[in-house]
Amino acid sequence: MDSFDVAVIGSGPGGYVAAIRCAQLGLKTAIIEKYSTKGGTCLNVGCIPSKALLDSSHHYEDALKHFEEHGIEIKGDVSLNFQKMIERKNSVVEQTTKGIDFLMDKNNITSFEGVGAFKDKTHIVITHKDDKTTEIEAKNTIIATGSKPNSLPFLEIDKERIITSTEALSLKEIPKHLIMIGGGVIGLELGQVYKRLGAEVTVIEYMDRIIPTMDKALSKELMKVMKKQKVKFKLSHKVKSVEREGDKITVKADDKKGNEVVFEGDYCLVSVGRKPYTTGLNAENAGVKINDKGQVEVNEKLQTAAENIYAIGDVVHGAMLAHKAEEEGSFVAEVIAGQKPHIDYNLIPNVVYTWPEVASVGRTEEQLKEDGVEYKVGQFPMRALGRSRASGDVDGLVKILSHKETDEVLGAHMIGARAADLIAEAVTAMEFRASAEDMARMSHAHPTYAEAVKEAALAATEDRALHI
Repeated sequence: MDSFDVAVIGSGPGGYVAAIRCAQLGLKTAIIEKYSTKGGTCLNVGCIPSKALLDSSHHYEDALKHFEEHGIEIKGDVSLNFQKMIERKNSVVEQTTKGIDFLMDKNNITSFEGVGAFKDKTHIVITHKDDKTTEIEAKNTIIATGSKPNSLPFLEIDKERIITSTEALSLKEIPKHLIMIGGGVIGLELGQVYKRLGAEVTVIEYMDRIIPTMDKALSKELMKVMKKQKVKFKLSHKVKSVEREGDKITVKADDKKGNEVVFEGDYCLVSVGRKPYTTGLNAENAGVKINDKGQVEVNEKLQTAAENIYAIGDVVHGAMLAHKAEEEGSFVAEVIAGQKPHIDYNLIPNVVYTWPEVASVGRTEEQLKEDGVEYKVGQFPMRALGRSRASGDVDGLVKILSHKETDEVLGAHMIGARAADLIAEAVTAMEFRASAEDMARMSHAHPTYAEAVKEAALAATEDRALHI
């Protein structure tokens, strides 16, 4: 029987980063993955493939709608080879997942393919595809089994016409009318992909706004922009049934007044969040507790009730974000090695990769109001930037929230071109407890999108933005 200092169950961003960091710290490490490719949801059916389709569809839309204004004339019709677009996405995924295999080999990490299940606290039985088993011993184990798409209790996902994000990444055709249940990150990103490619898209959201966990200003601005892109929104609608008859999908929902509204389309994408995945883990054999939300219970060290077993990523409490899982993977590896790392969960950014992109870190204005914190607001529109006008990306804004007395930056919220990259400036500033004045004093290259961050910080300090 092979023995290891650490065994990691799951090879998503949390799992493979944890394994690499353990190996870097001199720990003999194994990683167990049930599928033939590593990378988990993010690399295989999440972050990476969705971004590939977002970029491809963006190019297509630019060719159809925006090239001419730049003086680029296309003789003849612009045609779409959807199958080739999907093939490119698959190629990107393949390259990325192979990169994980390279990293495992580089760091001398032993890989096992199969389902890992606890026999007890220190022994794991791995069941392979051929039903043969391998047993290993691990002084420490990190559970990184991730999550899977959630659904509604009355709804049956058939993976053909009633689908999740996984199937939406590999459709054989472009929907005529894609009905989306849920106005969160995943749904909006994939909705924008298919809208660009010619589908009619209707978003049905139970809450009174889209991306409800982010600052309300971002929800309002993103919906305004996507409405211009001809995406239809039905807010405050409670879906009560989804039925399929051949290629026809019928969705029935009640609006906020209780009136029934009927939607008809050829595909329905169910995007109502994700749930922790612990199937087959046999956690009880190791004394690991699972709560009523399906999450593995952990303490502040991400340690389970079994002192030598830890859990990270989507399977524990907190935002289901790949980079959050990565931070936790490194954190746990360093805890096991006897170090004293830290994670500030308030400073983990959240991003929506629509165009314009949406990004946020820290407290929202709604949270500050609820907690009775006195604050200042600085806001700056992207259209006031020379760089935005030059590229034609004029939609969006940057909003900085700072403490009324100390001026410390409490939150940063932005929507606009490259917001996913710009948010790192705010994360850095907040990590070092910067004030809005500090951010405003930093020199920003001109012309750049990042100037909007400086201007919003200026607006938060005595309303002295320069370009509005």
